Amino acid sequence: MVMNMVSVTSSKLTHVGFDSSAMILRIEFKDGVFEYYGVPERVYNELMEADSKGIYFKRYIKDRFRFVRV
Repeated sequence: MVMNMVSVTSSKLTHVGFDSSAMILRIEFKDGVFEYYGVPERVYNELMEADSKGIYFKRYIKDRFRFVRV
């Protein structure tokens, strides 16, 4: 699947992409790329607007959605 990835300013995350129809959030970290499934668009929007994307990720995404390393 081709997903548009957006560069983000973060000490942990480098790029973020989202497929709203499939509800897949793809996050590129400095050490790998992961896809998270069943993510509401609201969560993606809040992540992109967060002052600290790393903190938002830890609080609202990590361990809350099924994921795979891609």
